[in-house]
Amino acid sequence: MNELSNIQEAADYIRNQGFTEGEIGIILGTGLGNLVTRIEIEKEVSYSNIPHFPESTVEFHSGKLIYGKLGGKQVIAMQGRFHFYEGYSMNQIVFPVRVMKLLGISNLLVSNAAGAINTSFKKGELMLITDHINLQSNALIGKNIPELGTRFPDMSEPYSSRLKSIALTVSESEKITLREGTYVSVQGPMLETAAEYRYLDIIGADAVGMSTTPEVIAANHMGLPVLAVSVLTDECDYTNLQPVDIQEIIAVAGKAEKKLTALFQGVVSLL
Repeated sequence: MNELSNIQEAADYIRNQGFTEGEIGIILGTGLGNLVTRIEIEKEVSYSNIPHFPESTVEFHSGKLIYGKLGGKQVIAMQGRFHFYEGYSMNQIVFPVRVMKLLGISNLLVSNAAGAINTSFKKGELMLITDHINLQSNALIGKNIPELGTRFPDMSEPYSSRLKSIALTVSESEKITLREGTYVSVQGPMLETAAEYRYLDIIGADAVGMSTTPEVIAANHMGLPVLAVSVLTDECDYTNLQPVDIQEIIAVAGKAEKKLTALFQGVVSLL
């Protein structure tokens, strides 16, 4: 079977499980899976049961697709995402986004945990991604799938201005500090050296992570508007770089989760 057939087969299976009217897709990043506690869950299905779906190998990613109501809207949420460092191909990483598009979503909300390169940003804060620098590969390399999108998709506005404006409105009303900046995606899984952080700073990055750009590129290929927010989990000051433990990163993400949950719930309710 070809890639499009695999996507359609997965979408048909999920639709038959009761995921019938998806409006908004949500990808929940590292340590940010508890947004599902705000969803009035109607259906859920394990990734392992969905045809052609990859399985999450990161221990703090649950690996379930959730369907239900949030902010009065019908959402499909990925509780657990896939990363290049896990050994997946780019097509596998973006497979769920393509499936959600076939299930009818018209907006995609993405979250991640990231390190703050901009020294005016502090850990525990949220950053609205306004643009990105992709230092990974992407799923558009190879034969194009014209049913999904054009061979040469435009990337002048990878993050929807309309969705960014809504997010800023919600952050103001909820009194949430929402920084704005450029996200750079690297392969991982190791964290960066001081010299690498300096390089990323020089090329214009405000925060660094190991995800998000593959899904955003695939979404833009399909004409799917995207909003993305980083939880800043550590401070990457290359002039005074301190060791960071992944458990500390998860803990910071967990503490910031309440703010991200309120932000996403507010955005969804206004869509």
